[in-house]
Amino acid sequence: MSNQLLNFAPGRMSALGLLVRGMTLALALSGVAQAQSTAQDADAKSALLRDTQQWLDAAVSNLPPSESVSLRMSVEVGQLNPRLTLAPCAKVEPFIPVGSQLWGKTRLGVRCLEGPSRWTVFLPVTIKAFGPAWVVKSHVLPGTVLTEDDAMEAEVDWAEERSAILGTPAQWVGQVASRSMSPGQALRQGMTRPAQVFQAGAQVRVVAQGVGFHITTGGQALSAGYVGQTARVKMDNGRVMSGIVLDERTIRMAI
Repeated sequence: MSNQLLNFAPGRMSALGLLVRGMTLALALSGVAQAQSTAQDADAKSALLRDTQQWLDAAVSNLPPSESVSLRMSVEVGQLNPRLTLAPCAKVEPFIPVGSQLWGKTRLGVRCLEGPSRWTVFLPVTIKAFGPAWVVKSHVLPGTVLTEDDAMEAEVDWAEERSAILGTPAQWVGQVASRSMSPGQALRQGMTRPAQVFQAGAQVRVVAQGVGFHITTGGQALSAGYVGQTARVKMDNGRVMSGIVLDERTIRMAI
């Protein structure tokens, strides 16, 4: 590099200095604006999460009780994507997306109604509902007929799974385990099935009830019998009827 290139005229040096100072000031102002924008965005997100939490707390407190059981509700609101920038909004409205419900792991929509730009975001939400339930004491194999000794009462999160809790022993005692169960696992719908108490062709007793009368007769089962389920039976007089299986040899028929 030659010396000529290192020697700037005073006028050119002044212009260059002004340009450098101007660029420096522009960058500084841009940094301040960006910091202010970032702070405003952080405040907006914080307010959004706070308002959403309050809305959810009020919403779950008004949920109807499940099977008359008092549940202790807990709401956890997740975080927005940190890369997401929200425009200022004077009024937001939470809403439950179609197909979602305030139960378990779900999501809540929030939309801006009054602001320079309209936006909609979705927040991950976890709704927990703690209450008494029956949990398995030890490992249970599929096909096991459940007795009262197989489970005990404990507090569980009803909303941990979509399947409804079997809240009373009458719903599962005498039922057959339809899959393996682990200790501490809450008994829920779909985990048990009615017990088969007789095969097709078995001789059964048919109890017919009506207004002011009660008749007991015999018959032959035309289908397998499961407690609480409907079975077909051929009566001694040759008629074929259906009734509800009560136990290993009784079918109840309403006339």
